[in-house]
Amino acid sequence: MIHVNANHTGRFTIVGNHLAQHRELSLTAIGLAVHIQSLPDGAKVGIKVLAGRFAESEARIAAALRELEAHSYLERALVRLPGGKLVTRTVSYNQPGAATTEPTPAVVPAAAAVAVPAAVAVPAAAEPEPEPARAVAPAPRAAPAHERTPQRRPSRPRPPLPQPRTPALERYRAATDLLAGLRRDEPRLLLAEHDVRRLAPAVAAWLERDAHPDAVRRALTADLPGDLKHPAGLLAHRLTALLPPPLPAAPTPTHTGGPDPFQNCETCDRAFRAREPGRCRDCRTGVAEAA
Repeated sequence: MIHVNANHTGRFTIVGNHLAQHRELSLTAIGLAVHIQSLPDGAKVGIKVLAGRFAESEARIAAALRELEAHSYLERALVRLPGGKLVTRTVSYNQPGAATTEPTPAVVPAAAAVAVPAAVAVPAAAEPEPEPARAVAPAPRAAPAHERTPQRRPSRPRPPLPQPRTPALERYRAATDLLAGLRRDEPRLLLAEHDVRRLAPAVAAWLERDAHPDAVRRALTADLPGDLKHPAGLLAHRLTALLPPPLPAAPTPTHTGGPDPFQNCETCDRAFRAREPGRCRDCRTGVAEAA
């Protein structure tokens, strides 16, 4: 491969190789991240908007957005506007774990703007007059430990939501009904429609592993925290962390080696031990002698 590179003078976006060469993201997720990073603040990046812009389906774009969320390139949260309307706020990170505020550019003094090489001699007549002494401000006092602002630690990538191995429409409908009906058992678990669609494949993965819907409902509604602020995030965590293993196959019944069960003889009704019903030994002997 040979690169033919031209310098961009306008309308370009800088993308790190950590994204362009990511080994765990799909090509759809990488391309979607580059497109989102190229958009200005305030642009709409909903699933329907992106599906109308590109040829990929809504399901594929939704899966790519979940990949970017899992690797901390994207963060989506519900925000209530002053009028009471709920909207989704999307935050795009061009460097996961980096600070969200831009650093203040350092001010370069005018006297230090041009550096004079030491090898060049400056004539005495050209030397500038010494500047008057300036008052030096005292160094700022270090704040006590209890007043210091804790530094923000980079958030760990969220694990992806469970996905069913084999898609089934009936199972997906049952998962959607289960999530939408959680508010009947717990009013605080009122989910938005897009959260129900996002969490439904994870519930379908539980149902695929023979988990009863009542057991799934109890796992999602039991021991809820008192200050529940993000019900969709809590349910996503429980569906991922508490995913049960697949149900093992039923063992094949085998003979344990103990005594055979009692059977009633079909001829004389005498009790005898045998694995299967039939005649006792005396009746089998009599039939053989008569033959």
